[in-house]
Amino acid sequence: MDHRIRRRTRSAAVDTATKPKRVPRPRADALRNRERIVTAAREMFVEFGPEVPLDEIARRAGIGNATLYRHFPDRPGLIHEVVCSVMDRTSAEAERAMAEEADAFQALRRFVHAAADERIGALCPMLSGAFDRDHSDLHDARDRLEELVVQLMERARAAGQLRGDVAAGDLLVGLSQLTRPLPGSGCVDFDQFVHRHLQLFLDGLMAPARSELPGSAATLEDLRTTE
Repeated sequence: MDHRIRRRTRSAAVDTATKPKRVPRPRADALRNRERIVTAAREMFVEFGPEVPLDEIARRAGIGNATLYRHFPDRPGLIHEVVCSVMDRTSAEAERAMAEEADAFQALRRFVHAAADERIGALCPMLSGAFDRDHSDLHDARDRLEELVVQLMERARAAGQLRGDVAAGDLLVGLSQLTRPLPGSGCVDFDQFVHRHLQLFLDGLMAPARSELPGSAATLEDLRTTE
């Protein structure tokens, strides 16, 4: 009897040791808090630059400082999350535009305005800052977004709607510059002008071209060499 008990005890111990541990799922309120932090950071990075105090981000997100630091113990981690979030959300908008718009330039136009709403201007100051750009998820998100931008432009060019002397880098530079005020400038209600100016920019991309552009088209490789 004692031998059988010991065998059952050892068997139970082995089962417990080999059984994979269940990873607890994040609570719904924790996921909501994380999303609020990323959203607030995305907005404030556009307005004030990536060095905005984290306490101010927590205040805009409507959470306590301790909650922010529990999700993002340091600034580089939060910047990384915002960069990936902005690129992923913007890529999703590009895919929707291509899938739902029959007119190639209208798909490009829709993407540009959607990218502004996703705060793509937040990428510019962060990609020139001191944070680790070598994460695989960051590379994957950037490659996906760049490929979609190229596809949108190639479709519009093939349809004879996009001027021939512009490249993806021109679009991304113009988009990033027109969707954010100068960090710390205190611009009030800047958003009301963004879509108006983007429309002017898009009209300038349409074929036939009204003028000859100086210099050469900005490529994606050109943008990478300036990082």
